[in-house]
Amino acid sequence: MTVMVARKKVVRKWEKLPGRNTFCCDGRIMMARQKGIFYLTLFLILGTCALFFAFECRYLAVQLSPAIPVFAAVLFLFAMATLLRTSFSDPGVIPRALPDEAAFIEMEIEATNGTVPQGQRPPPRIKNFQINNQIVKLKYCYTCKIFRPPRASHCSICDNCVERFDHHCPWVGNCVGKRNYRYFYLFILSLSLLTIYIFTFNIVYVALSDDTAGLGLFPGCPWSLTVLTVLEVLICFFTLWSVVGLTGFHTFLVALNQTTNEDIKGSWTGKNRVQNPYSHGNIVKNCCEVLCGPLPPSVLDRRGILQQEESTSQEESCPRAPSAPEPTAGQAASSAPQDSGIPHWSAVPVSPLSDAEEPDEKELTSGELPVPPQDAGQAEH
Repeated sequence: MTVMVARKKVVRKWEKLPGRNTFCCDGRIMMARQKGIFYLTLFLILGTCALFFAFECRYLAVQLSPAIPVFAAVLFLFAMATLLRTSFSDPGVIPRALPDEAAFIEMEIEATNGTVPQGQRPPPRIKNFQINNQIVKLKYCYTCKIFRPPRASHCSICDNCVERFDHHCPWVGNCVGKRNYRYFYLFILSLSLLTIYIFTFNIVYVALSDDTAGLGLFPGCPWSLTVLTVLEVLICFFTLWSVVGLTGFHTFLVALNQTTNEDIKGSWTGKNRVQNPYSHGNIVKNCCEVLCGPLPPSVLDRRGILQQEESTSQEESCPRAPSAPEPTAGQAASSAPQDSGIPHWSAVPVSPLSDAEEPDEKELTSGELPVPPQDAGQAEH
């Protein structure tokens, strides 16, 4: 006998999310698929700091102050914490429209624009929205099937609409948006300070060191220029300009309450000279809103549960009831029921007939008596 058994398999929502993202730790970590440059960032930071702590810090702590390695460790830990927080968090991805929602939006667009003649280009799908007496256009995303909120944009690398989209940073392996921009800014700020710190004390180490033993690049040089120290100086020197310049650029954007995407497109500095409706006109207020404002929760619900039923067939053998032994002639005679005038009912229940199985009965007209069956008449005689 074959029995169909339905089993429920627990599936998290992050396993079914569209887009080009990777998830780890049961959906707790969210990153882009292109993570090669992110690993390079980790290698450069960890390698440079490891060399600095292993060689220069010991000498500088004895010759100058023991606070030098302590302050370097604080900067290093803070930079790593903000980097991982930026890389592993949801930048503010907006969920895509469900099929019913997408169909409803299409109906609204068709009702608004009307029927477009064949061969003509349909009008752009745009909604006007007013913010601080400024008209802001909400654009329609053909991939996510939604009208994007203000300042949102679709990332072509992650294939998601991100709220308050700033840019996609391959160095952190994630998009930078509303939910992780402050951590990104704190990361590049702390990394700039750490780079300047290591670069400065490498120069101090070269100037103060009198040890002529070891690997020297230039024989007879009064300073001990080891290969590792020069390597650190070169890495810090080339990193310094890019990181410090990037920090200055984002400081300018934070002061204006503007995003990189808006600055590149010239949204508020174009020909129309439209003022930025999101700016408070005060640097302090803009910085407080961007860096210290409330952090919205993620709307993805990555670790939510989706239940899917899977039906599996299993064959089960039903054991038969043991057959009763045939009675002997004596037992059959003694066990035969005596006619006591009481009808004998069978012990096997009879299932009632359904409507389809019941015999059709003729409807009796008034004044017509029912005719007894033939068997009943013979029984009376």
